[in-house]
Amino acid sequence: MLPAVISIPYRIAICGIALAAMLGAHNGAAGQTVAPDYAAIVAAPERSDADRQTDQPRDPAKLLAFAGVRPGMKVLDVGAGAGYSTELLARAVGDGGVVYAQDSTQVIERYVKDRFDLRAKALAMEHVVHLVRDYDDPLPQDVRDLDLVTIFFFYHAISLQPVDRAKMNQRLFDALKPGGYLVIADHSARLGDGTAVASTLLRIEENVVRREVEAAGFKLVAEGDFLRHPDDPRDALVAGSKTPVDEFVLKFEKPLR
Repeated sequence: MLPAVISIPYRIAICGIALAAMLGAHNGAAGQTVAPDYAAIVAAPERSDADRQTDQPRDPAKLLAFAGVRPGMKVLDVGAGAGYSTELLARAVGDGGVVYAQDSTQVIERYVKDRFDLRAKALAMEHVVHLVRDYDDPLPQDVRDLDLVTIFFFYHAISLQPVDRAKMNQRLFDALKPGGYLVIADHSARLGDGTAVASTLLRIEENVVRREVEAAGFKLVAEGDFLRHPDDPRDALVAGSKTPVDEFVLKFEKPLR
């Protein structure tokens, strides 16, 4: 039992112990959101040779870092395809997180086939939920308060399909928690090309993406320059390009208010 009268030094000591305990608890909780070692995630020995080939032009460690993926996050990967980016995201969010991998029935049947299902057998995909849904309604209404949405090198492909992109972007905005992020990376088209070269060159004009996303209420907060290649004339097909392809990476935030 403490004495009825506590000396000032003793009182300070008790307060110091209490403060240290509180800080320790806070740091323990914050430790769950410390950035993972993105380079180690990319270098994981069990990743396939095919994925390592895809790594070369994409610089996925920098892309993951720019997106700010953290352990425990709830993430939606729009246009997941065969799951290349989905798996990297899943490795980054860890056991306490979840990644929703979305694609439409048409895209899966025409391009993906069974490749996602094969990847889904990997241990790293244990906390991935595959969503087969239209792009303008990419996730169930009960999936909310997402931390992050990614659309990696697929916004141009969405523009080729009968998708209401305004509805899609609004749906993504509504699904994110306040302060959550939408990160879009894609192959850059020339100024004025808009979506006209999406089918021929697999590119899209950056300004179009910005305008459409901001119309949903998002605020552009960061631009990544790590995939920029100013020497690219942006007038050639991405696949097989003789010049490194110029690519933009944009980070949008759902404002807190």
